[in-house]
Amino acid sequence: MKVCYFGSYAPFYPRHKIIIKGLRSQGVEVTEVTDSSQILIRYPKLAKKYFSQKDFDVIFVGEASNYVQPLAILLKKITRKPLVFDTYVSLYDTNQDREVHQNPLMSRLFYNIDKYNCHFSDVVLQDTNQNVKYFHETFHLPENKFRRLLIGAEDDLFYPQTIPASDADSDDKSRESKFKILFYGTYIPLHGIQYIIRAAKILEKENVKFKLIGKGQTFPEIKKLKEDLNLSNVEFIDMVPYEDLPQYIAGSDACLGIFGGTKKSMRVIPTKAYQILAMKKPLITGDSPGARELLVNRENAILCNMADGESLALSILELKNNPEMSEKIAKNGYHLFKSTLSPEKIGKEALRIIKEVV
Repeated sequence: MKVCYFGSYAPFYPRHKIIIKGLRSQGVEVTEVTDSSQILIRYPKLAKKYFSQKDFDVIFVGEASNYVQPLAILLKKITRKPLVFDTYVSLYDTNQDREVHQNPLMSRLFYNIDKYNCHFSDVVLQDTNQNVKYFHETFHLPENKFRRLLIGAEDDLFYPQTIPASDADSDDKSRESKFKILFYGTYIPLHGIQYIIRAAKILEKENVKFKLIGKGQTFPEIKKLKEDLNLSNVEFIDMVPYEDLPQYIAGSDACLGIFGGTKKSMRVIPTKAYQILAMKKPLITGDSPGARELLVNRENAILCNMADGESLALSILELKNNPEMSEKIAKNGYHLFKSTLSPEKIGKEALRIIKEVV
């Protein structure tokens, strides 16, 4: 089996690394044909790279390649190869969720790009069944065109580990006994970081320390909320190198997913959730139909109410005061990762999907 992994994606994005590694673990020959140059020269460069390579069995368009999917559709017609399109990142859905472009013409353009990119593909991938349902209902596309391919995590970077004592927080002795909570992300609305801050206020006297890594769209208002509440148990950290994230996860007692309560947040399982499971750490995230496709409350994760700082605070206290439950959830979450979510498992499922159209 020979796969052309095609697009204008960033090769370091986890989704690509996991799928490519997973396919190769199944004996698939994967050739990456990618280019991210200026849009006007991207098409000819990609076409030249595609035709310069040996023959392929299938064209697999990686996520975040929405703008070059029309070229992949043309190459499919010219070379008569089946086309698998990973539309994990939707232009229309992302714009609606983040409310970036309010211009109706831009919104309609994004809608049509998503709709016709999917329409002319043989198989379209999404990360949850809830997102499959969304695409079916929003773009009026047949549901049987879609397949769910979970995200997973890079098991060569995210795996159970401990950090040396010298690397742990050590600015005072009392810090050793604090229950350390970690969130990391890009501060988009679906993260619901304001509810993390409100949970921190509720837990102000409970010896719980919050560490928030990242920057992004909602950061200014989150920072102001923290200042308005005069919190001393919340620490902001700028974006850190991706490869350093495991050290922060390993140094935490529990890690957070998403809590925003937006329409999109109810359908997705964030990448960070998979990474936390892979590192055998207790995961706390918002309860949603998307999350429940994979997670079972109090078995392999703690699911609290979305958009509810009090519910999140109670969930954190439940773990803090019940070490046995915390250990059970971490252990079961890791077992779920190993049995279903490793790159090898994701690659096996991706290969099964590809074989449906080859």
